[in-house]
Amino acid sequence: MSGLTREEIEAIAEHEHLPEIVAAELGFYLDQTPEGQRTIRSMIEDDIAHAMTSRDLKRAGVLKVVLAHYVRHHENEEAARKV
Repeated sequence: MSGLTREEIEAIAEHEHLPEIVAAELGFYLDQTPEGQRTIRSMIEDDIAHAMTSRDLKRAGVLKVVLAHYVRHHENEEAARKV
């Protein structure tokens, strides 16, 4: 629906304290521009920092994978838009 993975939506929901359906809508909106994509990336990075501060290393590890997937997927997408 939003073009984001379930995990990416969960990270947005966690960061913004939103229900997942609202986070999916927000993610879809933000994902339409490079600025919005940077916002999503920043949200995930903040979630990682929070997990690390909370010593939730398992959650931090999961979020690092989510971040890597998001960056890889959307960097390719942004490059394709420029062509």
